Amino acid sequence: MWTSCNYVTIVSINMLVFLIMLLTKLPSSMAQLRPDFYANSCPHVESIVRNVVQEVMSSDPSIAGGLLRQQYHDCFVNGCDASILLDNSATIRSEKDSITTKFGKNYDVIDKIKYAIEASCPGVVSCADIIALAAESSVSLSGGPSWTVMLGRRDSTTAYQAEANRDLPASFSNFTTLSSKFLNKGLNLTDLVALSGGHTIGVAHCSTIKSRLYNFAPSGSPELNSSYLAKLQEICPQHSNVDRVIGLDLRTPIRFDNSYFINLVQNKGLLISDQDLFSAPDSLTVDLVKIYSSNQKIFFDHFAHSMIKMGNINPLTGNDGEIRSNCRKPNSAN
Repeated sequence: MWTSCNYVTIVSINMLVFLIMLLTKLPSSMAQLRPDFYANSCPHVESIVRNVVQEVMSSDPSIAGGLLRQQYHDCFVNGCDASILLDNSATIRSEKDSITTKFGKNYDVIDKIKYAIEASCPGVVSCADIIALAAESSVSLSGGPSWTVMLGRRDSTTAYQAEANRDLPASFSNFTTLSSKFLNKGLNLTDLVALSGGHTIGVAHCSTIKSRLYNFAPSGSPELNSSYLAKLQEICPQHSNVDRVIGLDLRTPIRFDNSYFINLVQNKGLLISDQDLFSAPDSLTVDLVKIYSSNQKIFFDHFAHSMIKMGNINPLTGNDGEIRSNCRKPNSAN
């Protein structure tokens, strides 16, 4: 149980974090993006995206996690430019084949959204903006927060597989690696913890966690709760060749809430990169996990702020890049 002293400390820390967030400058690209970018050229774009996401989620709610992760994987690699969506070609090595994105899916959902938008306002809306809008819809439709999506990004004409292998955090990344990768993208420790909370929805594969379940994890990896470990070993047998999927949050795998952080406090973080946020030597991240585990509203507020901030990492704007007619290939390949 939290004592009154604990409560005062947490509230004080939260106020400090909130002030820091208010004082943190968003990337300069923020000035080039705006929420009403398509007000005249495609006024119903938000509702088109939301309707398609709602339709696909009605048959498979777990799709939300994949759509959210697409924005992470896109923005962390050379900025938010939809390079994640490009398929392999004679001149392109797709980011879909990178180490961290190899289990990515739901690219067909983006195709479906793009098709619906092109039917209404052809040649106007970028695939990069579709990724951002789909991420917001997937979270809010899963019970999470909503936020105003800044728009006006344009699409890359090539992919960056080598950069994806280098820049994207992996499931086995420890706190030091995680914080370094986030700071390199202009994101602070509050962003790291808040955005990690996106693992409250979606799934992982047994192959990504077996090393942690059977004592092959790197030395110093945080320990799992014993009962949780037993359950995971039941789902992912050591010598099975079946690569099953498992909810990143076993408590409420299709609902966006703060149970991810409750899990961390109980040493039930599925990935090393999850649990290390609470096992790290940094007091701010540990305190943030405690705050979010006890106050869902604060987590939602911080998550929405950090999603807007991440969505503004080095976007292509103005005359840079292009508006792809097919999200899977550059216009020159049509």
